[in-house]
Amino acid sequence: MDLTPLDVRYQEFPTGLRGYQKEAVRTYLAQVAEVMEGLIRENEGLRERVKALEEENARLKEAEGELKRAVVAAEKIARELKAQAEREAELIRKEALAAKEQVLKEAAEELRRLRGEVERAKQEKALFLGQLRALLEGYLDSVRRLEGGS
Repeated sequence: MDLTPLDVRYQEFPTGLRGYQKEAVRTYLAQVAEVMEGLIRENEGLRERVKALEEENARLKEAEGELKRAVVAAEKIARELKAQAEREAELIRKEALAAKEQVLKEAAEELRRLRGEVERAKQEKALFLGQLRALLEGYLDSVRRLEGGS
């Protein structure tokens, strides 16, 4: 049975021989109607609040879903960046090893060249000393001949 405050406020009762006082009943029914009106307003307000909260809940669930998708995407990007960084580090390591090998090869070639030059210098020195010795011995022989012939 759906009663409205108006139904309560204007409800009529049959009167009997020694029935209720109509004014007291009217006053009481008016108070009940006012309470009912307040409860109906409060109920309507609560319904609106529930609706707003349900909408807010739906919005937050959507935001949560978007946040979860963003976190998953960020994790995927982080994994990809890490893998890319590892590939780049490996490439840099290989390039550094190749550069090291090239430097070592060039250093070994330079060392061979310098050793060859040192060996040639030693040979030239020995040749020069030999020629100088021969020249000096020739001069010494000439000096001895000159001393012996005088």
